[in-house]
Amino acid sequence: MARMTANERQFKQAVKEALTEVLLEQRALLHSVVAEVLEDFAVAEAIREGQKTRTVSRTAVMRTLRGGR
Repeated sequence: MARMTANERQFKQAVKEALTEVLLEQRALLHSVVAEVLEDFAVAEAIREGQKTRTVSRTAVMRTLRGGR
């Protein structure tokens, strides 16, 4: 493993501190971004699962939503 110079260590520490500060101060933004990414993954998974099932008519869907069989 390559050794870091003092300047590289200082730079790395400064970046860590700055990133930590941003994440702590912008917690709501980070939460929003992570939530959106998870939603995107969930939608993609739902689409993949939906492609494995048989197709039904709009009428059948509406009948089910109304409580009919």
